[in-house]
Amino acid sequence: MMVKIGKIFVLGLLLTMLAVGCGGPKSTEKQAVPTKVDAINISYVKLPLNVPSIVEKKVGLFEKEFGKDNIKVTFPEIIQGPKMTEAMASGDLDFANALGGTSAILAAANGVPLKVIGIYSRAPKAFTIMAKDPAIKSVADLKGKKVAGPKGTILHQLLLASLEKSGLKADEASFINMDIPPAMTAMLNGNVEAALIAGPAVSKAQEAGAHVITTGEDLLSATIVIAVRTEFLDKHPDLVKRYLKVHADSLQYMKEHTDDVYKMAAEETGLSMEQVKNMYALYDFNPAITENDIRDLEKTQDFLKQNEMLTKTVDIRGMIATAQ
Repeated sequence: MMVKIGKIFVLGLLLTMLAVGCGGPKSTEKQAVPTKVDAINISYVKLPLNVPSIVEKKVGLFEKEFGKDNIKVTFPEIIQGPKMTEAMASGDLDFANALGGTSAILAAANGVPLKVIGIYSRAPKAFTIMAKDPAIKSVADLKGKKVAGPKGTILHQLLLASLEKSGLKADEASFINMDIPPAMTAMLNGNVEAALIAGPAVSKAQEAGAHVITTGEDLLSATIVIAVRTEFLDKHPDLVKRYLKVHADSLQYMKEHTDDVYKMAAEETGLSMEQVKNMYALYDFNPAITENDIRDLEKTQDFLKQNEMLTKTVDIRGMIATAQ
């Protein structure tokens, strides 16, 4: 009886070894096949003047590229950086097209798995602090005053940097968290003395009698990045490469069809053609990540930490990745 059991055991072991030897590699190959992607979600933010995104959507560049593989492309309009990174954390957003450097750093420091794969834009002059009261002529005049604007953004960073440069502490101006449109309205109505404004709202505020106290020039680089979910990059580096190719195609389209692009941007933002042309000149859309960009992001992180908006820091270079 023991011999029979032994023979059965040995036979079973041999069959198992043969099965592993014959079926193992095939099984491994099957597991290595990437999962099919049915949809890609890319954030759409048209303001302040995100021309590449406007071109990509209006011309249908992403649909043309990914439609070849029957991949549906959606463009959720998530305009706030923190909400964008929340959507990435939940897997509802794959690419953050035009994510503020501040939001990217804060998210990464709080464990959101994302990677920066390019620079979307740099436009320090496009970000402003404005006031309607003619007596407020400089940032120093904001001492003891109320300032409204979106928290944890480049505009918020501009306020803190300008206060520091003027010799004021962050708490010497009363900051109120508001999106740009209500902040502008509150300033024009006299409910706050100043507002953090960018994009088309700057021209509208000026038409209503407000003036610019300062811009981001010489205070920050206003670095906006392109980010991707880390899991998406790990699983689909080929699609990330194609995404970057489409973005490069949009920049080329902007060079070759300038007048058409101005018209598209004017229609999308509500600006006049002249306003679009003036604002367009403020932007650098070169997507290459330079050493200056890395240093600026590192300075941004230091600034966030100094102003107690960040406790845990991240390796900025470790945030940056390229599709292999």
